[in-house]
Amino acid sequence: MAEALNGTFKAELIEHQGPWRDFGQAERAVLRWVAWYNGERLHSALGYVPPDEYEHAYWEHRAQDPQTA
Repeated sequence: MAEALNGTFKAELIEHQGPWRDFGQAERAVLRWVAWYNGERLHSALGYVPPDEYEHAYWEHRAQDPQTA
């Protein structure tokens, strides 16, 4: 699983958006990519809903019906 993530990272960020002028520019690019990957990308296991949206819906549903887990 980690190898798949590393491959995605290399393909989407390193190979398609580099090279960068300095470490700071590369660091900002990595932080933006991680934020996108963890929160905004469409995730097939979640019904092609971004993880942030899915989590928000989960907690909203849970608040409305605390008996469900």
